[in-house]
Amino acid sequence: MSYKNFTIETDSDGIALITWDMADKTMNVFTLEVLDELDAIVDQVTNDEAVKGAVITSGKSTFSGGADLTMMNSVFERIQEERAKDPSGVSKALFDQVGRMTGLFRKLETCGKPWVSAINGVCMGGAFEMSLACHGRVAADGKDVKMALPEVKVGIFPGAGGTQRVPRLTNQQDALMMMTTGQNLSPKKAKSLGLIHEIAEPDKLIETAKQMIRDGLKPVQPWDEKGFKLPGGAIWSPQGAQLWPAVSANLRKQSYANYPAAIAIIKCVYEGLQVPFDTGLRIEQRYFTEILQTPEAYAMVRSLFVSLQELNKGARRPAGIEKTKFSKIGVVGAGFMGAGIAFVTAKAGIPVVLIDRDQNAADKGKAHSQDLVAAAVKKRRMSEEDGEALLSLITPTTDYAALDGADLVIEAVFEDRGIKKTVTEAAEAVLAPGSVFASNTSTLPITGLAENSRRPDDFVGIHFFSPVDKMMLVEIILGEKTGDKALAVALDYVQAIKKTPIVVNDTRGFYVNRCVMRYMTEAYSMLIEGIPPAMIENIAKMTGMPVGPLALNDEVAIDLSQKVNRATIADLGEGAVDPRHVELIDTMVDTHGRLGRKNGKGFYDYPAKPAKKHLWPELKDLYPQQDPDDVSVDEVKRRFLATIALEAARTMEEGIVTDPREADIGSILGFGFAPYTGGALSYIDGLGVKAFVDMCDDLASRHGEHFKPTPLLKEMAANGETFYARFGAGAGIGQAA
Repeated sequence: MSYKNFTIETDSDGIALITWDMADKTMNVFTLEVLDELDAIVDQVTNDEAVKGAVITSGKSTFSGGADLTMMNSVFERIQEERAKDPSGVSKALFDQVGRMTGLFRKLETCGKPWVSAINGVCMGGAFEMSLACHGRVAADGKDVKMALPEVKVGIFPGAGGTQRVPRLTNQQDALMMMTTGQNLSPKKAKSLGLIHEIAEPDKLIETAKQMIRDGLKPVQPWDEKGFKLPGGAIWSPQGAQLWPAVSANLRKQSYANYPAAIAIIKCVYEGLQVPFDTGLRIEQRYFTEILQTPEAYAMVRSLFVSLQELNKGARRPAGIEKTKFSKIGVVGAGFMGAGIAFVTAKAGIPVVLIDRDQNAADKGKAHSQDLVAAAVKKRRMSEEDGEALLSLITPTTDYAALDGADLVIEAVFEDRGIKKTVTEAAEAVLAPGSVFASNTSTLPITGLAENSRRPDDFVGIHFFSPVDKMMLVEIILGEKTGDKALAVALDYVQAIKKTPIVVNDTRGFYVNRCVMRYMTEAYSMLIEGIPPAMIENIAKMTGMPVGPLALNDEVAIDLSQKVNRATIADLGEGAVDPRHVELIDTMVDTHGRLGRKNGKGFYDYPAKPAKKHLWPELKDLYPQQDPDDVSVDEVKRRFLATIALEAARTMEEGIVTDPREADIGSILGFGFAPYTGGALSYIDGLGVKAFVDMCDDLASRHGEHFKPTPLLKEMAANGETFYARFGAGAGIGQAA
């Protein structure tokens, strides 16, 4: 029998080598067709007396990324269809559908013949769950080989047996940590946890897997044998008594119960380990059915799985323009941002010319990469050879002539129009026609900067976030005259350095910074109202933000906020900034000299290590304090979410952001907007636009005009619309980019 996605070769020992290699995909993924074929292959192996066992591997450099978009789309489409037909029966229909993979993997592990998974690369999600169902698991020894069950990161959890097999193979604490964080495991770590059996040299992977079968690998899983005992002890044991009372408390401390999938993992493990394995699978299937119907799962899968993949694959790239293969990138400005840009470029294997005004400054910029490489080598995340190769790609210099032949030049100099003008003219004097010039400005409109260019159609904004090596988002800003070629080159570059792009039109602060400023200025208002600073910070984190607004402002720098205030007033007038906010920031900077983390004192104090940062004690003395019991936690949460979401809606209304996917991804990756909501616009859609408008009207009546809903929101509320339905056919689940 032949298959579209698999090949089968049986050797003289009767061992079938099943190679998964999807011709139309760069990575193997589970689709309904793949599941059908794998089901037939299990039957074929089981029924063929000449076959003694099977090894399954990948014909690609990676093993599998797990479920395909179409798989997830079909699940959510089924939910909507069943809900429309029979609201009361949607759970039953969904329960049967989500059990498909569970049943298939159980069929594989109970077929009576040994199966070995030969993991030759990245093995994620459902693919690792399939591997766990195999009786033997061998992983290639390589830095690119990673295994994980990362589903919780997109609002769901390992629902094809993962929550039952992992804690039966390793201790419960490690199992819970792995699944509730979605952490990647190296082969060495996976073996130490008992999740794989062997690590082999890549060229000996298949032979090692086959040898396990020749050596008499039992076609029975440990939990199917009589007398099986859980690693590390049962739930109701002294070991379990130490672990389980703290599990829920620790999860709540880390996530504030904002992620139903993480809670479901704990329930699956706790309940499933007290019953027979097949009953445990049914418990997992029940919880998976429940989680798939939560708004958190829908929003997170849409944004952090579907939309993220679509944007990373070039959803916004103009058609008909040949993809750029970069031979050289220029970076002008070797300060912290420019040095970071040079590092991520070289890490992608692209030669970089790093220019500054003097050689010492340029060398110092390269030294930043040397420090990052040294840290990676020390942590064994990079070999010394790879580190040396990376550093060899960075050429620090003062000579603009070295930019000759560059496909793209990115300036990352000070936020000064005069300096940027000088740099633009010097670079363009060397660049060949067709080369693209980009500004990494975070505040200055691209259209104005492009006036310094002789070819504004090849001028674009590429806005990185700090620190460049860690932040995954990049804003690409279009000036009024930016052409499709410049946009395509910018998108190709962001893809080459493995970051996620969003495309926005030109405006003050672009998209992310506009939303971030709303987050921080709402905290200013709360301080002025006398809400205790600790409550402001803690409630922000309870809302789902990774860091409180005051701590974030310290990282950005309070004196930078002062400069932004003054520049905004100079350009737009006194009414453009709340005078109370101006007074607060001026007091912090001018009266108390508190600039933020950079000078060790801002809204927080930053003592020498090992002491931890703490809120500046005198901060509470700047304004009369409210009694904490009089502060509504829920109201503070709503204020933080609403002020950011309103700003995101304004950018859509103004045409700054044109695609809801980018607004959502930008808010999550840019500053960590409550990921469980799916992003700023998904938060509005999930709440319902009418409910959101009503909430904003209520907040505006008590906290100011900045909460007033926009005309667009009022119109959408009246028409019963959502952002994803109104803006862009490529924005929702089930829609291809």
